[in-house]
Amino acid sequence: MLNQYLFELINVGFWALREYLALHVLLCLVPAFFLAGAIASLFSKESVLKFFGSETPKYISYPVAAVSGCMLAVCSCTVLPLFAGIYRRGAGIGPATTFLFSAPAINILAIVYTAKILGYDLGIARAVIAISFSVIIGITMAAIYERKQPQKKGIQVFGEERHTHSVYLFILLLAILVLPEFLAGWLVLAAVEIPLVFVTVYMSFKWFSKEELESWMSETWFLVKQITPLLLVGVFAAGIIVELLPAEYVVAVVGSDTFSSNLIASVAGALMYFSTLTEVPIISALTELGMGRGPALAMLLAGPALSLPNMIVISRIMGIRKGLTYICLVVLIASVAGFVFALL
Repeated sequence: MLNQYLFELINVGFWALREYLALHVLLCLVPAFFLAGAIASLFSKESVLKFFGSETPKYISYPVAAVSGCMLAVCSCTVLPLFAGIYRRGAGIGPATTFLFSAPAINILAIVYTAKILGYDLGIARAVIAISFSVIIGITMAAIYERKQPQKKGIQVFGEERHTHSVYLFILLLAILVLPEFLAGWLVLAAVEIPLVFVTVYMSFKWFSKEELESWMSETWFLVKQITPLLLVGVFAAGIIVELLPAEYVVAVVGSDTFSSNLIASVAGALMYFSTLTEVPIISALTELGMGRGPALAMLLAGPALSLPNMIVISRIMGIRKGLTYICLVVLIASVAGFVFALL
């Protein structure tokens, strides 16, 4: 009986994986990987990070810190070393923690995947709230811990300015990614998408050198190797979660849009470890079982930003007091955001 039950669970996981591969790979993940690879390789990280120094006006440093996660294509596994680097090289704690919170949440892959799987309302809310509330976290951290500290020197970075053609490539790739949502029927979709793909390929060879194209493909392949195995495992696990977890339990704990449900979802997300993008299929499975939209957003915000390993690293980089303050702010911000989102 036990062997038969285990076999059935494995079969459920594989069916969930099969459905996912059929629905989301060709028109969602493939163009998203190429887009993220282009951002990571063709946009200059140095041209963004140089704005994080404390001598940079706050009206520049905070907005740049809040949106640079999208420009830099960082994920939850790469944000910590980036944060450590900019913090130790002179960034103020305000812009640094703004970047630390927003970057994983507005990773272009995370936003697109969230919108595709959980709905455009959650995808847009995740991006907008991560950007706006990250500034609140950064300003709060700076107000608490930078009042009596000496002024830091600016970050010294080297590198070429961002290639202007990268912006045009970004627009073309984004169009390939988004247009399927607005086109009905495979014939119409093919009539628009196929020429757009050929135009993008042609312009890529025209705009970029061989070395730049090789760097783009290398970065794209790196993201595929890094993310896809973990993502498939996450989808497989999510299918089993739906089968195992009683819907009544999910509804009782995080099924309502009360502040306590959002706080529970936020704390649970902070304690769990989500590899890049795996939070989306897991939260999708929980919503199928009755999880509210507010708690889902709270977990989407807290999950990628925090985990037990991340908390340890963050506390070691900033110190225990600053680390605990940041962790509490993230949990609180995620809970409030989920609560307010559910009321709208």
